[in-house]
Amino acid sequence: MSGLREECGVFGIYSPKTADVANAVYYGLFALQHRGQESCGIVVNDDGLFTSYKDLGLVNDVFDATTLKSLGQGNIAVGHVRYGTTGQNERLNAQPIVVNHIKGRMALAHNGNLTNSFELRQNLELNGSIFHTTSDTEVISYIITKERLTAPTIEQAVNKAMDSIKGAYSLVIMSPSKLIAVRDPNGFRPICYGKTDDGSYVVASESCALDAVGATFIRDLQAGEIVVFSKDGIKSITDHCNTRKKSMCVFEYIYFARPDSIIDGCSVHTARLRAGAFLALEHPVQADIVVGVPDSGIDAAIGFSRQSGIPYGIGFIKNKYIGRTFISPGQKSRENKVKIKLNPISETVSGKRVVLIDDSIVRGTTSARIVKLIRDAGAKEVHMRVSAPAFVNPCYYGTDIDSKEGLIACNHSLDEIAQIIGVDSIGYLSVDNVLKIAQGSGCNGFCTGCFGTEYPAEIPVNTKKNRFERKISEREDCRE
Repeated sequence: MSGLREECGVFGIYSPKTADVANAVYYGLFALQHRGQESCGIVVNDDGLFTSYKDLGLVNDVFDATTLKSLGQGNIAVGHVRYGTTGQNERLNAQPIVVNHIKGRMALAHNGNLTNSFELRQNLELNGSIFHTTSDTEVISYIITKERLTAPTIEQAVNKAMDSIKGAYSLVIMSPSKLIAVRDPNGFRPICYGKTDDGSYVVASESCALDAVGATFIRDLQAGEIVVFSKDGIKSITDHCNTRKKSMCVFEYIYFARPDSIIDGCSVHTARLRAGAFLALEHPVQADIVVGVPDSGIDAAIGFSRQSGIPYGIGFIKNKYIGRTFISPGQKSRENKVKIKLNPISETVSGKRVVLIDDSIVRGTTSARIVKLIRDAGAKEVHMRVSAPAFVNPCYYGTDIDSKEGLIACNHSLDEIAQIIGVDSIGYLSVDNVLKIAQGSGCNGFCTGCFGTEYPAEIPVNTKKNRFERKISEREDCRE
């Protein structure tokens, strides 16, 4: 609820026989809708013939029974839900991207953000490549296609492409006969796979999407791993594993992922309960009720309540028919949506000292409006507790905080932030404790660069989301 925008969701299925794979992808994308609400798309492979459909909007709006039927049947399919960290919200930037090439067709869906996309694209364009989108995903497709000229198989081309592309990328790639899943060497973004009762293999950003199609979870991909699904079975390529320090985005546990997902062996729900418990230990307060900001603040609020002994209460009713506030283009639109998205329950908070739990504070404007809602409902005191450390640095690996501009914690002290958002006190989870919320999982390293620690991968030269959409007056390399 903080104003932080997330990345995307990817999904793929490989069936041993021709089936209605489009419907499976539809349900998978529905389960991943929280990861991106700008656009979505599905590509179905019927014996090497690709049929695709993508558009702006939510999964349920873009795809109806007629549209899904038009995709036909096949034995492989990939899908994508998008919030773009590079490129504007236009239909041309919707994914998956489909490439037609003499070495074979390819469909590609990407979650993450390349840190060297600007340089790669510039070099490709200077050597004659023509781009149709303004997303970094098309850069990945070009690099893979270029490597296919000499690589004997598509998975070897992908393996070679990983030598060039840098940053965050979890990919699902479809060739005429294979489904390929890829996770970058840092493991910034999650990706896993499972198997259905009919023998189909399913790849998804989160395990909740496997559940949605009745697939049994098998495992997460290792950082740097390529997994290939084909008629020959499963093949794992680990050439890029253990080449970089594992640096998964800790915000997957704090905010991005659905609470019913399990990522790298740790329940997201459990991680958020731990975050709330740590908050209660770090920032105790005398209060009457603990309230969580829906949705990602609720689990942390329950954890705070259990640890502190302060009762938990439902403080807000959320309108289920409106998307996350940060999806709206422009800050003003996001602010206005708060009014119709959340409604406080006066009986819960009136006359009480309230501990308000949220997942993060980026700019502070949305938080201020939420605090005002709860004060207008009669809260006597409001004490904000945040289940993440203060956001003081840009993120280059899959969210849209591309500069320090507007980050409230960069320019104000704790007391000033409390005054700006209208609370009696404020407390953030420490970096030391945020690293412990998924202890015991297979994730042995997190990226916490946005909290002021060292970045685990290179910082891009050009960080702006719309770096491929500059005006002529902003470019030195383009003059008529």
